[in-house]
Amino acid sequence: MRAAIARKRDGGALDAGVWSAIVAAHGRGGVDDAQVAALLMAAFLRGLEPDEVEALTRAMVASGETLEPLASDCVDKHSTGGVGDAVSLVVVPWVAACGVPVAKLSGGALGHTGGTLDKLRAVEGVRVDLSPERLAAQVRDVGCAIAAPGSRLAPADARLYALRDRTATVASLGLVAASIVSKKIAGGAPGIVYDVKVGRGALFAEVERARELATALVALSEAFGRRATALGSDMDEPLGTRVGTGLEVLEARAYLRGERRDARLAGVCERVALEMLRVAGFADDARGALEAALASGAAFERFERMLVAQGARSDWAERLRPHPTATPVSAERTGYLAAVDAVALGEIARALTERDGDGAGLQIAARVGDSVEPGRTLATVYGAAEWASRVGAAFTIREAPPPPRPLIYFEIGTPATRSTLDTK
Repeated sequence: MRAAIARKRDGGALDAGVWSAIVAAHGRGGVDDAQVAALLMAAFLRGLEPDEVEALTRAMVASGETLEPLASDCVDKHSTGGVGDAVSLVVVPWVAACGVPVAKLSGGALGHTGGTLDKLRAVEGVRVDLSPERLAAQVRDVGCAIAAPGSRLAPADARLYALRDRTATVASLGLVAASIVSKKIAGGAPGIVYDVKVGRGALFAEVERARELATALVALSEAFGRRATALGSDMDEPLGTRVGTGLEVLEARAYLRGERRDARLAGVCERVALEMLRVAGFADDARGALEAALASGAAFERFERMLVAQGARSDWAERLRPHPTATPVSAERTGYLAAVDAVALGEIARALTERDGDGAGLQIAARVGDSVEPGRTLATVYGAAEWASRVGAAFTIREAPPPPRPLIYFEIGTPATRSTLDTK
């Protein structure tokens, strides 16, 4: 192990057998966390070769079981993490309501980014630690499930995931790719859609770096025989209007019920949902099917069924409310909202929920490019009011409007499916 750490520290590559041995030994306690943490830091600083990323991914998949595909059209979806990103909570039941089974394995929060599992845990009674058998049964019965990999599916990833968060080695392209794909392969879905975030609130702020990650995710998935596509979506500011575990669940619920659909969140949800249907080989009018599932209430009904199947109380929505202490944060000058520090807002929301519960967090009231004047509400803090000044500091107002940004930066995918993708 010392030799492997030294080799990686000095910029060398480790062969597949070494990665396999390290992952296996760590799992049975033969290599301690301190040594693995040192190796993670060396990988973070020196990078991983493509062959190393594939070898690490295969070792992590081999550390546990791999589910057999539940159906040939079953899909999974993954986001690389962002702020106010409730996409998974929306698209999983939405796509399932179109008749395509969705078996999604998710992770928890890393750094300033929110985790889908943490959001689901905000719903009283919900369990995310589903056994592989229960996961498969729920997908067959309900059409969808969102769960943690658990101790039987890619357990090595959970151990490394926790170490990466503790050692500030999260934003390593190779480690990110191996972590994500190992969970997807273990989950057994033949089709996978990756939502790779781009911008200051993402793991990788630069478009080309995010594109590199997206390319690696698709290539790794194809190496395991899966169909995969990836989108690069904007995360230069929070995606939805709410940031915080419980608040994002409520935003997803409102979206599916047709009560409130923020344009940025809707744009990404629609594109990801379309990709999921296309990767699944959906033969009908995908856009029409998605519109019908929302209009008929079928998508919302599937959302509720999924939560109840995973243990939610029938009155969960009445019990999950925004924190009663609400403090508005207002603009102090006239101008245009030029930038938003999404990282700061993500960290504040995480601190608020840890202190004041799942009803705490932030509600965003102004978007980059908006014209503002003194007194215009930029955001509302739910929970401890002393965070208001820090929230205000995350909003930059200038005299001139900022240049527009795309919502979707790029698309990468399996050639066999890419040609059929709806690019509207």
